[in-house]
Amino acid sequence: MLTPLEIENKKFSKQMVNGYNVEEVDEFLDLLTVDYERMYKENSEAREKIEQLTGDLAHYKTIESTLQSTLMMAQSTAEEVKNVAKQQAEQIVEDARMSASKEVSMLEQEIMVKKKELEDAQKQFDIYKAKMESLLISQLEILKEINKD
Repeated sequence: MLTPLEIENKKFSKQMVNGYNVEEVDEFLDLLTVDYERMYKENSEAREKIEQLTGDLAHYKTIESTLQSTLMMAQSTAEEVKNVAKQQAEQIVEDARMSASKEVSMLEQEIMVKKKELEDAQKQFDIYKAKMESLLISQLEILKEINKD
């Protein structure tokens, strides 16, 4: 591609007969140089902008990829945390059930022991009552005999 400087410095050989008017050619070349220089700068700036945008696009694609990976990892981690929490909750409930079951079993055993103690106490009371009745009857018999005499 020609540079604006090459166009400006271009010289044509002069012909005397049937040649172009040198002033008109120089004026046209000056106009052409100005337009070409403007287009050359615009083209150069456009190429720089394209390179910058291409770099930015690659950067943003990398960020997008990282974000997608991070999102997938976050979803996976959230699912894992949810499953662990569910397992822990189930374990807590199971532990509570087992503890309650042990408590119920211990209370049932304690109730059975207390019932046995109550039955024993009632039997002892019945035995004591029978002994007292027997003693009172014998005492009454003794009193009756004393009164007869």
